[in-house]
Amino acid sequence: MTYDFKLSRRTLIASAAAVGASAFIPAARAAAPLKVAGIHGSPVENAWNSVLHAALQQAAKEGVIEYVFSEGVSGTDYGRAMREYAEQGNKLIIGEAYAVESEAREVAGEYPETAFVLGSSGKQAGDNFGVFGTWNHDGAYLAGMLAGKMTKSNTVGAVGAMPIPEVNMLINAFGEGVKAVNPDAKLLVSFIGTFFDPPKAREAGLAQIDAGADILFGERIGTADAAKERGIKAVGSLIDYTPRYPDTVFANALWGFRPILNAAIADVAAGKPVGKDYTAYGLLKEGGSDIVYKKGVASADAESAMEAKRAEIKAGTFEVPRNMNEPK
Repeated sequence: MTYDFKLSRRTLIASAAAVGASAFIPAARAAAPLKVAGIHGSPVENAWNSVLHAALQQAAKEGVIEYVFSEGVSGTDYGRAMREYAEQGNKLIIGEAYAVESEAREVAGEYPETAFVLGSSGKQAGDNFGVFGTWNHDGAYLAGMLAGKMTKSNTVGAVGAMPIPEVNMLINAFGEGVKAVNPDAKLLVSFIGTFFDPPKAREAGLAQIDAGADILFGERIGTADAAKERGIKAVGSLIDYTPRYPDTVFANALWGFRPILNAAIADVAAGKPVGKDYTAYGLLKEGGSDIVYKKGVASADAESAMEAKRAEIKAGTFEVPRNMNEPK
């Protein structure tokens, strides 16, 4: 479903009495809250958008920013939403350029005094167009290590949105984690062609189970529904799906947006250019991503090996491969 962003806009204005703002930007706390707009291409219940939305809501609650947002904004409306929020005086616009890369950069060029920091598969541009990637591939690799030791059929599956670089990297990392501990395992991959279609992701997962997969990696929401239906285990991505699927999801490759948001807000508050790549703030070693898992589902040996590798990633002595080619 697509919503007109004018109708779906909601406002979260932090109270002047709000306390507990992060100490990373004392100048921003002393001044009036920074006006920030979020433009979400999918409903904010979508996992990726929910991570951004939660971080922005938290910053608003702490009094760091004043936050307005639109959700379900189609590609044809995206440029218009960017222009309107810029003209309303928002100093920082957070969103996603994946489906509108050229237009997003064009709009940013029209509003040089507005900072745009968008999820993107491309590069930063000029002083006011920053980018970030969703690099929770560290957690995906670690979850793959657990899955590789757990699979009985030696076949695991992964359901993704579409073969864009970041989705490819995430699924490839999961597969590399599987093969690191089980070289004979096979990875099945399906793309549903959209970022938000839970029923379609469920159907793709069911097809992979029919093809022999006994563990599913759900890059897209809806995959765990197939696993639950057939009584197998699943791995979630971006958020912790375990409370929603307590008997199905045993591990999640988490990603947090707050470190990226903190860095962008700090730059805007200091009058610094945001034309940079903020992706690294989301890595495990920077505290932006991680794995969360239910202890005892995988064997003690599997968990121990995974935790040892996690420690290496945090220490910077091991780097998960960043393979952005379409998985085969």
